[in-house]
Amino acid sequence: MTTQSSPAHPGQAALVRELAESGLLSPQWRDAWERTPRHHFIPDPAWRQLRRGCELVTGRERLDLIYSDEPVVTQLDNGQPGGPGIATSSNSMPSMVARQLSALDIRPGHHVLEIGTATGYVAALLCRRVGEENVFSVEIDGVLGDQAQANLEGEGLRPTLRVTDGSMGLADHAPYDRILSTCALREVPQCLAGQLVPGGVLVAPMTNVFYGGATVRLVREDNGELVGRFFHGASYMPMRSHRLEKLAPPDTTTARRRETDLEPERLYPLGFALYGSARLPGVRMTHGFHQDVRTVWLQAEDGSAAVASGGTVTVYGPRDLWTEAEEIEAEYAALGSPDNQAFGLKVTPHGQHLWLHAPTQAIQAKPRE
Repeated sequence: MTTQSSPAHPGQAALVRELAESGLLSPQWRDAWERTPRHHFIPDPAWRQLRRGCELVTGRERLDLIYSDEPVVTQLDNGQPGGPGIATSSNSMPSMVARQLSALDIRPGHHVLEIGTATGYVAALLCRRVGEENVFSVEIDGVLGDQAQANLEGEGLRPTLRVTDGSMGLADHAPYDRILSTCALREVPQCLAGQLVPGGVLVAPMTNVFYGGATVRLVREDNGELVGRFFHGASYMPMRSHRLEKLAPPDTTTARRRETDLEPERLYPLGFALYGSARLPGVRMTHGFHQDVRTVWLQAEDGSAAVASGGTVTVYGPRDLWTEAEEIEAEYAALGSPDNQAFGLKVTPHGQHLWLHAPTQAIQAKPRE
């Protein structure tokens, strides 16, 4: 087990102390964080994620960003020049990383698989917690994989790294006691469930066309199914094979405008978004601002859409998506507006479904009229 560590940066101690005082780091994890300087894993250039794109950060501002509780974007446009500047890889927000690692409930000797090596920072933390011989990490991008290997070797760490599609896991070193995904999944790949030992834990940020992100902790049961609860909201970049294609814009000739009493803010809670994702499968929901007014966009593959803000809504296409959203929000309110921790996920060989309060209480899709 390699224990070499690097000289700390002054900002590192403050960040680790902040995480520990927030209750996010156990003594064992705090030791690993204190011995793993984040700035050794952030390439130059690096960017800050803003509401409308990414901003290049340099000099002192770069170090201030690295040692804040913010994500640091480390790749744009899959590394291809001349693109629109869309973030495609990052070093995640430290508090989110700490929550995920804590949820893994790692014990000495555990074999751990990480999906999405990225910069190698999380792999380094895992190495310092369970030993490099017990850490396995896969990355689909060969350039990122090479950079991560160099970063880790600079720290004296040599976990098993592989450039491959994370949706396939890493079968030749399975089974694993713990699996951590650092990219968001739309569905949990069945092969990952098969690579966990009975009682093993998978922690992953999930994403859906109706919600931006929520992290789930799943435990493998003796029958091979995975069951667990969502425990925190988290917006992560999706696994590359789980990215969405853009839908065509709606037909504006079908536009119908009316007033609405349903304020967009009532659709913001993650609990509602989880419930709505199960009740309105395939409907996409996006939050944001239009001319500084809070706005919600809904869209479906059949060309239906709705845009609501400022007490009015415009609907398009064959379905009235806003009326459907109003009905689902009323259902959610009648259930007591449960928060995200009341929801869970069950993964079987036949697919996955969300449940509310208990795995036996699956949330059914709303029947189409």
